[in-house]
Amino acid sequence: MRSWFFLFSCNLLWALQFTCIKLVQDQVGSLFTVWGPITLAMILLYPLVRAERRRSPPQGKRSRKDVFLYLKLVLFGAFPAQILLTWGTRMSSASDAALLMLTIPVCTAVLAYFLLGERMTNVRWFSFGLAIVGVLLCSDFNFGSLNFGKGFALGNLLVFSGAVGSAFYNSYGKKALERYSPMEMLYYTYVMMFFLLTPLFFYEERDVVGRVAYFTLRTWTGLILLGVFIYFLSMVLFLTALKDLDAIQAGLCNYLVTLFGVPIAVIWLGERLTFMTVIGGVLVLASTLAVTVWDELRKHARNAPPAHPPPESV
Repeated sequence: MRSWFFLFSCNLLWALQFTCIKLVQDQVGSLFTVWGPITLAMILLYPLVRAERRRSPPQGKRSRKDVFLYLKLVLFGAFPAQILLTWGTRMSSASDAALLMLTIPVCTAVLAYFLLGERMTNVRWFSFGLAIVGVLLCSDFNFGSLNFGKGFALGNLLVFSGAVGSAFYNSYGKKALERYSPMEMLYYTYVMMFFLLTPLFFYEERDVVGRVAYFTLRTWTGLILLGVFIYFLSMVLFLTALKDLDAIQAGLCNYLVTLFGVPIAVIWLGERLTFMTVIGGVLVLASTLAVTVWDELRKHARNAPPAHPPPESV
């Protein structure tokens, strides 16, 4: 019961991310929106990682080459997952971003096929195509004139690219989990993000430092929620819940993020959903259900032992 409460809580916090990005966008840029909260979360995570190491020794053989492993995880995974998501959400809407996060399981299945050699079924290919159509509909794509509407198309494309980055992190991250605990992998990801983002931030947005004293309550609320509750607390709750829940149960989070994220954006930011956005969201949801539920049920059915007929009566 406690694990389910943790899973429910961390998804509620993740759903706030899209709204928080909109809250801070008037005073800070995309780089600081990620750099500031991740730096805070990295500092908060450090004592937890040290305590975990004292309780249990490191698993697997580690080497300096692991630096390149985390570099790939960040460059192709965490960096686009956070920077492109933040940039895209600023250009689009928080509700659209929440809907597009449903594409992560589909993209994870496709990338696992290319990166890890996992089996790609017809259901997964169909789901991927259905997810792409859903993304286009969320952007009010006009199939007749080949034009995008509302000016959200580029933003939604960036959000979708961020979802692909998350999918890369989820699939390729299995290599890091062979030698590092989930908590360590998260911490070292934040460390690598810090070293990559710091020079970019001070080159592009260093003027933000001089404006910190003028941040409004709205901006501070968004930054604190991002750093303390989303990048730190939600991840700790999620990793704790994973100890007692299997991967399929944890995968339910993809539905909960959207379930919470869309109403939060509508209520807090006053956003409105168009008919095409709703249709697109339904298609994306259907594609995710096909990958996470239907495909898993078919796999279990194939692997289930054959039923034995009842013994004949004498």
